[in-house]
Amino acid sequence: MSDAQDKYTQLKLFATAPHPCSYLPDQEASTVFVDPSATIDREIYTYLSEKGYRRSGSFLYKPDCPNCQACISLRIPVKDYRFSRSEKRVLKRNEDLDVYTSSHIFTEKFYRLYADYICVRHSDGDMYPPSLEQYQSFLKNGFNSTEYFVFQKDEEIKAVAVVDILANGLSAIYTFYDPFDQHRSLGTLAVLWQIQQAKALELDYVYLGYWVKDCEKMRYKSRFRPAEIYFGKQWIRLK
Repeated sequence: MSDAQDKYTQLKLFATAPHPCSYLPDQEASTVFVDPSATIDREIYTYLSEKGYRRSGSFLYKPDCPNCQACISLRIPVKDYRFSRSEKRVLKRNEDLDVYTSSHIFTEKFYRLYADYICVRHSDGDMYPPSLEQYQSFLKNGFNSTEYFVFQKDEEIKAVAVVDILANGLSAIYTFYDPFDQHRSLGTLAVLWQIQQAKALELDYVYLGYWVKDCEKMRYKSRFRPAEIYFGKQWIRLK
């Protein structure tokens, strides 16, 4: 048994009561959480990511719905990734943006961008209406693994990618961006940039979180190919 697997077997897990599903209407969901008091280092965080877990704020979780397996972890094997013509156009279109790493994003200018994004793009979701407390809790530095990548044009912030650095890849925690600048395709740009970054760091994967085939807002993740999904306790290539 590996050291990470041994640590995993010692973790306490807690299950939630059934609650309304965030992705599929008329469905109930339940979730398994890792004990929030547990010490999580990069090794065990990577191991949990490989087993389909995801981070939100200080919590590591995965869906555990007895009657539904629609939420499927998806990752991109970056060494096999070749940018399509349309993806190259997105990268070309945004060459005027500067990208830098910020130590934190908990100031008014960042929060305003986030709030605009939630109000315009996700007003029907469980993160609406946005609040400063929720923003800080959701996007805090998790287990000292988080980087905040800021995409900026002159002095105007266009997008922020919140990314966790794993031992074998990057975990795309969340991206928010100017919802009124549709020409740039900023959401797609953030994923493509993380693929480039993972390649440069000689990492194997970009973890995109959960893919839900029948949820319109989650369907975009399967456009990035090749992709792998965690199904039947193993990673398989998405056809």
